[in-house]
Amino acid sequence: MKTILTGIRVNSEPTLGNFLGAMLPMVRLANKYSKDYNVNIFIPDLHSIISEVDGDFQRNLVNSIKYYIAAGLKINENVHVYRQSFVPAHSEMCWILNCVATMGELSRMTQFKDKSQGKDSVNAGIFDYPVLMAADILLYSANYIPVGEDQFQHLELTRNIAMRVNHKYGDIFVVPEKTMDQVKFMGTSEGVRIRDLVNPEKKMSKSALSENSKIMLSDDPKRAAKKIMSATTDSYGKIKFDMFNQPGVSNLLQIEALINDKPLQDVIATWNGETKYGDLKKQVASSVSSFLEDFQENIAAIPDEMVYELFETGEAYANDVADKKLLQLQKAFKLR
Repeated sequence: MKTILTGIRVNSEPTLGNFLGAMLPMVRLANKYSKDYNVNIFIPDLHSIISEVDGDFQRNLVNSIKYYIAAGLKINENVHVYRQSFVPAHSEMCWILNCVATMGELSRMTQFKDKSQGKDSVNAGIFDYPVLMAADILLYSANYIPVGEDQFQHLELTRNIAMRVNHKYGDIFVVPEKTMDQVKFMGTSEGVRIRDLVNPEKKMSKSALSENSKIMLSDDPKRAAKKIMSATTDSYGKIKFDMFNQPGVSNLLQIEALINDKPLQDVIATWNGETKYGDLKKQVASSVSSFLEDFQENIAAIPDEMVYELFETGEAYANDVADKKLLQLQKAFKLR
């Protein structure tokens, strides 16, 4: 059985961008493929602590699984939910892979450059983040890892590490599919990246200082609608999907498509050439408001006990699979 794997950090509440760009596509993939694939949805709590943790970390952790369920995730015997730190093999695999990855590779990672820019020092976890990500993937022989475009470079590093180990020690790892094949499998022409509502040149971020730049999943629906109405567009005066020249308008079209589960090309065809940006904003604001009302109602109906039962079952599965793969690597490195 092939494996699809994903995880999303829980250092703070997700934005609508996190949800539309990572969670919702994963839910749709899981529901489509879980009869024939293992679907691993894990909470990367070890990744989360590389930066400041906001609010109630354990509450964020439980809620993150509720988000998947509220978005329509159908649980069956092939869907596995687990916490990264409850599977010790992740940490040990990361250490061994550190002895395969190189300083040069890690220093070239764009995310590391962005997070360390202008700082005298950053914690080693930020530098080593991609190696732990490689361990997360390779422990479970994952073929497909749905991620945003900002993680493509990390996926390529994972593939390189896997091929390097296999070349030296034999076929220990399943090498994940190439980035473009990942994108094709996800059913999108490119990675989804929801933009900042104030500065659409950037992606929507939890850490953005301006509250108007982001929509949180707990936002009051009416407040969220106002944020959409005040979103930055452009002065071209004609609606066109062009992320380079018209990122603000393009972002609104992308949100409208994703939140209503419509093909992006259909939404583009509906609005292409229209001149009233206000009408587009009203439509997207209505869609976002309706979504948040329904979503927040669904979240409130999911008991914590349900999530902890999923963790218990998923972590038993994850530890069994991960320990076996770790043992293969330990033997290759003469540790066993």
